[in-house]
Amino acid sequence: MLSSMDRSLRRPWIGRPALLLKRFAVVLDSVSSLAMRSALDGLALRQRVTANNIANVSTPGFHAQRVSFEDALAQSVSRGDGAVQATTDSSLEPTRLNGSNVNLDTETLSNIDTVLRYQFAARSVEGPFNSLRTALRTN
Repeated sequence: MLSSMDRSLRRPWIGRPALLLKRFAVVLDSVSSLAMRSALDGLALRQRVTANNIANVSTPGFHAQRVSFEDALAQSVSRGDGAVQATTDSSLEPTRLNGSNVNLDTETLSNIDTVLRYQFAARSVEGPFNSLRTALRTN
């Protein structure tokens, strides 16, 4: 047992990092954080697929791809899980004369929507990490 003199000499942060890491683990494993991680992964995939669609706008016979994860994510969260994988399917839009069905207007709007959603989700995930960073900062 430490005497009062020994306790006063002990640095105030000793023992706290372990406690903070335990709290941090709860933040990383919560349904909310798993759902946000799944959403960020799905949105990142959507950005890549949209970029690929735009790059192939003039490719004869190319069929645009669509990424979906929102419905599966909502169901997963309602079950108390939060982790889902995004799926990619071919677009059912009508084709042009060259056999391609990429619509540049649709892809541009999808890209803008996806970027805004990704920024919003990234900022909401950033909050707990900023709190942890501040708590672990030593002066």
